[in-house]
Amino acid sequence: MGAEAGQTHRVRVTALRWEADGVCSLELRPVDSTELPGWRAGSHATFRLGNGTERSYSLCSDPGVRTAWRVAVLRQPSGRGGSRWIHEQVRPGDVLTVTVPRNNFPFVPGTERTLFVAGGIGITPLLPMIREARAAGVPWRLLYLGRSLDRMAFVDDPLLDGPVDIVPEDRDGRADLGDWLGPVTDSTAVYACGPAELLDALDEMSADWPVGTLRVERFQPRAPAAPASAEAFEVECGRSGVTVSVDPETTILAALQQAGVKVPSSCLEGICGTCETPVVSGEPEHRDSVLSAEERAAGETVLVCVSRARTPRLVLDV
Repeated sequence: MGAEAGQTHRVRVTALRWEADGVCSLELRPVDSTELPGWRAGSHATFRLGNGTERSYSLCSDPGVRTAWRVAVLRQPSGRGGSRWIHEQVRPGDVLTVTVPRNNFPFVPGTERTLFVAGGIGITPLLPMIREARAAGVPWRLLYLGRSLDRMAFVDDPLLDGPVDIVPEDRDGRADLGDWLGPVTDSTAVYACGPAELLDALDEMSADWPVGTLRVERFQPRAPAAPASAEAFEVECGRSGVTVSVDPETTILAALQQAGVKVPSSCLEGICGTCETPVVSGEPEHRDSVLSAEERAAGETVLVCVSRARTPRLVLDV
């Protein structure tokens, strides 16, 4: 895209719409230029909010339009305050600071059978994917799940005028995922985004699927399969020459920051990918919700906000 990770842009809120009960969308246009950075389906941008927090939201507009972005935000009363601040404070005319989009959830058209599964606000990253699938003539289907129809955003979007099953639980009960998915072969791709319960169910179902068939994006951290290692370890910074000790109560990110080593970060939960850092040597103990099983096995990068080390020393390219 020609833009550096962490680069920021100022955008003005030019429209705000209530897309569903508890969901608002923001239209954002550049303040200091005529175009915004390019992006691909599955991307998210990180917003630096006025309450001092940073939050990442999926772009759900048309990637081909460089003059405006759209994001949709679900109000989460039990969250850390980002969505509440947007819902209560942000209005048309306000200026926000956003980073260049990142993509941990890329859409790769070309399979004979593409299935999209959305749960609630998880519809947002899938909308641009559906747009791309339609434009490419890729066969696709969407299962859109929600608690109730009035809480499901974009159900009337023209993009969803097609092979779409909209299933609000209070009206239709719970969908049978296995029945809807049908046979999953090496020519099938499944893209899913939504609450942890939905994605955990798909993870379990995909155990016997061909490698790489299921591709997900999580808005909440995955529950760790095992407790984190209680052993301290060292992290050597290959480029800066700094070595830090990481005790059981400290994250790699915090230890690096305390030593003056700057690493971009945002969510601090292992879900946005901002702090993904190359590994030179050593074995990471991956505890994020971004990397695939294949990427974890390769051990070439690590998300330093939540992950640790299985070896006494981890050398990072920072």
